[in-house]
Amino acid sequence: MEIYTGQRPSVFKLFGKFMRKGLYRILTQGPIPTHLAFILDGNRRFAKKHKMNEAEGYKAGYLALLKTLTYCYELGVRYVTIYAFSIDNFRRQPQEVQCVMNLMMEKIEEIIVEESIMNAYDVGVRIVGNLKLLDEPIRIAAEKIMRATANNSRFVLLIAIAYSSTDEIVHAVEESSKDKLNSNEVCNNGIEAEQEFKEANGTGNSVIPVQKTESYSGINLVDLEKNTYVNPYPDVLIRTSGLSRLSNYLLWQTSNCILYSPFALWPEIGLGHLVWTVMDFQRHHSYLKKHKEYLK
Repeated sequence: MEIYTGQRPSVFKLFGKFMRKGLYRILTQGPIPTHLAFILDGNRRFAKKHKMNEAEGYKAGYLALLKTLTYCYELGVRYVTIYAFSIDNFRRQPQEVQCVMNLMMEKIEEIIVEESIMNAYDVGVRIVGNLKLLDEPIRIAAEKIMRATANNSRFVLLIAIAYSSTDEIVHAVEESSKDKLNSNEVCNNGIEAEQEFKEANGTGNSVIPVQKTESYSGINLVDLEKNTYVNPYPDVLIRTSGLSRLSNYLLWQTSNCILYSPFALWPEIGLGHLVWTVMDFQRHHSYLKKHKEYLK
């Protein structure tokens, strides 16, 4: 899969791809992360550093994202989640919010145009977050691309828009509560039907089996995990620009996850950072695996 659309001469592109394949062959001798999560931090600082306007900084960040997704696909990473826009970001200057929304709308529409390519490479796109907060055009476009790529699973890109982890947890509790209420209704209807049948047949005083009266009101861990926006949980979370804050991102999912904070601003991220990420994951893999089994 070649997502990157830079203007390098084809001979250099072919040579670069050949070199990457050799590097991937070495890395795949060990375990490869199933899921990488990214906080795309530093677009505005990159723009300021290079005397660009903010829109140009975000576009540079988008090109860096395309390269990174290409590397992840080639390496065999199956899931990538990116923190594209948080709920808190709506508090920024209106012109900046509009700039980011326009860029996202533009890129989602490009993905829709390239739908056949996405399907050919078996790439699924999932937009996650509180989509009710988005303007109708971008929400409709997001729903369209998710429907078009719903059956693709070779590589899944989750884009967190209008997302915060606290909002996700509230959403998971609300959805779990609805599920339990529906289960209670089904259970109660079944008990009432059984009782009516017994009364009609002269056995109204019979004892209802214990499993029929078991409580369905409690919400457990499995219920919440089923209703979170982002699954499966990431193996590594990468935040560029040297900051180690999670910024209300995947708080629930990162209890058994490596955190990596390179000093590069997001548009400066490259293959070397991904290689370091995989090597660090491989170094800690046995511990992470044991800890995950312990948590079960």
